Formats: sequence, structure tokens, C-alpha cells
Amino acid sequence: MYQKAVLDLEHVNRILDAAQQEAEANGWVVTIAVTDDGGHLLALRRMDACAPMASYVAPEKARSAALGRRETQAFEEMINGGRTAFLSAPMLQGMLTGGIPVTHEGHVIGAVGVSGVKPEQDAQIARAGIAALAG
Repeated sequence: MYQKAVLDLEHVNRILDAAQQEAEANGWVVTIAVTDDGGHLLALRRMDACAPMASYVAPEKARSAALGRRETQAFEEMINGGRTAFLSAPMLQGMLTGGIPVTHEGHVIGAVGVSGVKPEQDAQIARAGIAALAG
């Protein structure tokens, strides 16, 4: 029988809190989404004054990272490199930088998606949230 680790509410809240702290420390206003390994939304936090559109984009980035088992930056680079057919991939609407998988012992157990600032800043916030699981 196969057993796997999962994100529980405590883990999700640690991710959200650390990601929000990173955003606030830099003066950024974002939406942060956390999904399970199947891309199903576990939590969403939209900071005050964040554009409503980010509430749609962040979960899609997380979903794409979870299902694709890699950072969404890789998908964006593929598309920008000319592989535009990848835009029609089913269930991958958030192929923009800012979605990062959460791994445990080499397995993807969830993902974090951030939207609201520049792509590399979104990714920085997501990584800061994930890093909180190590502590």
C-alpha cells in the first residue's frame, strides 16, 4: 500500500503567514493560494487592496504547479520559447511564474501560487511561504 504525506491546516497556515510576512516586508500586496497535490484549493488569502483578478490567478498558478509537478516558470519559459501549443494543455490555466510545488521526501504534496506583483516577486513570496515548513 502506498502512503503519502499531505498538507494539514497547520502547514497551510504556516505557509500563508510566512508568505504574507514576506509580501508585507517588501511592501507588496498579493493573493496567496495553497493547494493539495491534486491542485484542489486548500486556502486563499487576499491581502487588503489586492486587485480582485489575483484571486483567480493565484489558485491557477498553484494548481498548475501541483499538477505539473514543477514551478510554473518552466511552463512560461516553454511557451515564451515557442511551444505555444502548450497553451491548450487541459487543466493548466496558470502557466505564469509564481506557482511553486511543495515537496516532501521527493514527492509533491501541494503547491503555492502567488499573484499581485512582478513574476519573480510572486515566486519569492511563494518560496518564503514554503520555507516556513522547514522550521
